[in-house]
Amino acid sequence: MGDTYASLTLLGDAVGALQSFVTVFISVYTLLIFAYVIASWFRTPSAAHPVVRFLHDVCDPYLRLFRRVLPPLGPVDLSPIVAVISLVLLQKLVNGVLLENLK
Repeated sequence: MGDTYASLTLLGDAVGALQSFVTVFISVYTLLIFAYVIASWFRTPSAAHPVVRFLHDVCDPYLRLFRRVLPPLGPVDLSPIVAVISLVLLQKLVNGVLLENLK
């Protein structure tokens, strides 16, 4: 009886840690996407500022996935909006699957 309780506690801790990691990772990446969008409003050369270069290197590969699929709407880029929505949906999916497997 004690071994079952200990293993369930260990499994619950692992699932909780994984959920926390996914939540923090997606929250930080969402903030990076917002910073990327705000930085794109200012016309500084990306090679001139290391923060802008970092945001470009981190966010652009992920956003490029959505830019391939979404049609261009003139000067409006909808890829960050769709990217953030998909991150939130992924977070809900992963947390839901983890909670379902815990039961």
